[in-house]
Amino acid sequence: MGSYTKKHTATKGTVIIEGHELTVTNPDKPLWPEQGITKAMYLEKLAQLSPYLLTYCRDRYLTTIRYPHGWNDKSFYQKNAPEPLPSFVHTAELDGIRYVHLDSLPTLLWLGNLAALEFHPSFHRIGSDKPVEWLIDIDPSLDPEPRIMEAAGILGEILDRMNIRSVPKTSGATGVQIYVPIAAERGYTFEELRRIGSFVARYAVQKHPRLFTIERLKKDRGTLIYIDYLQHWYGKTLSAPYTPRARQAASVSTPLTWDEVALGCDPREFNLLNVIARIRQKGDLIAALPPQNLDPVLSFLPDS
Repeated sequence: MGSYTKKHTATKGTVIIEGHELTVTNPDKPLWPEQGITKAMYLEKLAQLSPYLLTYCRDRYLTTIRYPHGWNDKSFYQKNAPEPLPSFVHTAELDGIRYVHLDSLPTLLWLGNLAALEFHPSFHRIGSDKPVEWLIDIDPSLDPEPRIMEAAGILGEILDRMNIRSVPKTSGATGVQIYVPIAAERGYTFEELRRIGSFVARYAVQKHPRLFTIERLKKDRGTLIYIDYLQHWYGKTLSAPYTPRARQAASVSTPLTWDEVALGCDPREFNLLNVIARIRQKGDLIAALPPQNLDPVLSFLPDS
């Protein structure tokens, strides 16, 4: 994780991290006031999360969401790297946008100082058009949605019967994402993974029409839970594993065990105040799952 020391006054501070000096503005500013989390605390939490968060953001095109005055105030998406750039911050261009390459702890803390509270990486690596993993996003229409873990469990069982092992993770907001590591050397395309996603989603809707929908328009979903298999695509993003989210609970996108899903855990249980201890106890549940071979499934699905 590198060396991390700090000193600060009420309005300005300095962080020395891996040999780089970073000025921290307003370290006592509350970012999650309900949880008592100031910017200085947030940077400490990011430093602790960095070995895990960087794993899923490194070598990706990164979009952040910045909340200059805390989670419950105005925000904006940041795709283009903000100026001025410190010398240690690397960038990568895609389709005319100069993205930040989140490849180091100094870069992570620099973004944290800019009140980037959420980290959303691309599904493909810099310089590649092939996905690194496959995700299905389960997006509830209700907040909170008491059936969200039931929905996740059903999709997990469908994949399991297809001999596809997966890890559920909270989005950090209201939803759950089903995460499937894939073997990079097989070179699956986004089109191939969308074929599987479409099959799984339509099957789930057919079997559970009072629970699921694939209706894209929110106004037409009613109270049904949307299975979003379309979000997994070139240039699109979802919340990274272990990213904080701008929610009152200071929740963090957290991989779960299927036992926790079966017990109906609450996504708000996993937050900046307790996620570090959880990871130290359970490890990275995604990293523990071997890459999945999807060839047998693709062999029996139609091309379109």
